[in-house]
Amino acid sequence: MTQHDAVEVISAKRDGHPLTDSQIDWVIDAYTRGDVAHEQMSALAMAILLNGMDRSEISRWTAAMIASGERMDFSALSRPTADKHSTGGVGDKITLPLAPLVAACGVAVPQLSGRGLGHTGGTLDKLESIPGWRATLSNDEIMAQLERVGAVICAAGDGLAPADKKLYALRDVTGTVEAIPLIASSIMSKKIAEGTGSLVLDVKVGTGAFMKELEKARELASTMVALGQDAGVHTVALVTDMSTPLGLTAGNAVEVAESVEVLAGGGPADVVELTLALAREMLAGAGVTDVDPADKLADGSAMDVWREMIRAQDGDPDAPLPVARESHVVTAPTSGTLTRLDAMAVGMAAWRLGAGRTKQGEAVQAGAGVVWHARPGDRVTAGMPLLTLHTDTPERFERALASLEGGWEIGDPGERAGDPLLIDRIA
Repeated sequence: MTQHDAVEVISAKRDGHPLTDSQIDWVIDAYTRGDVAHEQMSALAMAILLNGMDRSEISRWTAAMIASGERMDFSALSRPTADKHSTGGVGDKITLPLAPLVAACGVAVPQLSGRGLGHTGGTLDKLESIPGWRATLSNDEIMAQLERVGAVICAAGDGLAPADKKLYALRDVTGTVEAIPLIASSIMSKKIAEGTGSLVLDVKVGTGAFMKELEKARELASTMVALGQDAGVHTVALVTDMSTPLGLTAGNAVEVAESVEVLAGGGPADVVELTLALAREMLAGAGVTDVDPADKLADGSAMDVWREMIRAQDGDPDAPLPVARESHVVTAPTSGTLTRLDAMAVGMAAWRLGAGRTKQGEAVQAGAGVVWHARPGDRVTAGMPLLTLHTDTPERFERALASLEGGWEIGDPGERAGDPLLIDRIA
């Protein structure tokens, strides 16, 4: 590998020049090994935020991060693989019903997931509310479960893209989280290293999403799709609304319960709509076009895979889910139509109730969260329950209620009541 100097690489990007392949390979490798100091990588990350990267630079940067660790290989499986990644939102429990649904249609789903931080929930935190369920599996266990069950949702190992782990933590404390080249390469380095044959991205936009503006969400989606294509992974992105929270629940156990409702053939219409849209994209990417996932929800096949998947990771799918010790009901002050329910307000309330964490490693409450009893467009009457707050620690109610102030509106039926869920498709 050609040797470079950190100051040389920083200066090139500071002055608006594209980084060469050898500069990128060297700086990622040297930073991973500790030969480039954190303050030097901080300066480079800020230069990237300010001056951007072209497609070839981002592609090479992503490839270098993948090369910093191991790469999984699912080619020995008897069925094709497809994965999905969401950029995060409120009430976004889609992975839970989606993975077993796609597996029931004949495509293996290696879903390596993470934990929540702040107002966006984590898939592993939700599943850990199921008694006995474990998130950590060896590579051999993952392969065996994919072959036997068809779906696995588990923690990503430390061996995947270790460069990203270091850089992600650095971006968080240096004001460079928003750099689209770094967001895209962070997500895609891990997803490509997972070894899936095809990938569907759910890029959220709106008040409860990381991307607040549609133009930026489309830019991120397009960048990630290009990275997937450059790496030989069939990649499609759906841009979806996150101004209104998904479904009727935000938390951990409450979202698991809602996911099971979907797998049983019920559940909120928006959760079912998005689950089916993503399932169809995943199946198409894997070359399976003769199965309608809606049929697998209706006939119980997806539920069968869910139960098998939970049991395979030592969980008990029949065990009662945890219930918070305390609850508080927010009632509608007037009658009318619920015209707005803000995703960020709901997400912050769930976080403050104990469903999320303020720093990595902090414990979460399995039963904490928010349940809402109406969605935008629904008629409400004065005095009816609008939201129910759940927590084990009632002193949290005050701050949770404060975060909900101004987070919903009741008006006339003709007033605006939410955006379409599916906004765009980028391939």
